[in-house]
Amino acid sequence: MKSCIDQGQLVPDDVMSRLILSDLRAMEQNSWLLDGFPRTVNQAEALDDAYTVDTVINLNVPFQTIKERLTSRWTHLPSGRVYNTDFNPPKVPGFDDVTGEPLVQRDDDTPGTVTRRLKSYETQTEPVLEFYRSKGVLQTFSGTETNKIWPHVEAFLHRKLPAANRNVA
Repeated sequence: MKSCIDQGQLVPDDVMSRLILSDLRAMEQNSWLLDGFPRTVNQAEALDDAYTVDTVINLNVPFQTIKERLTSRWTHLPSGRVYNTDFNPPKVPGFDDVTGEPLVQRDDDTPGTVTRRLKSYETQTEPVLEFYRSKGVLQTFSGTETNKIWPHVEAFLHRKLPAANRNVA
């Protein structure tokens, strides 16, 4: 799986579906939120065969914004601290604020890999949106900044979720 991710490829559908559905079956509650699954129509169909998904939230962010954010991300591997050279830079460029150790850019955050991931999104994930749109469960929120998109998502969830336990993908 790491090899696929590092190259900007999606993990094979059968592997992802098996892992996620197994985890969902092991949960004691009926409400859950999935982030990043399903990413293909095959995965969406596998989820749909096992559960009734009644809400799908799509965050519509321009590819250029996503590319800028991901390629600006640097990590201190031992601690997991994440920096962004645009809006959360380290005090000393290239080095962790706490330990002074070097930061690294993950293989899946390099410009070439991010571009491949976005191309994969266009060809494999956008059809998932149509799958859920045709079922009448897709809600899209557009923007470029979390603090501007989130209030709309939160208000929607507060309206939607109190009625009953809901499954959100």
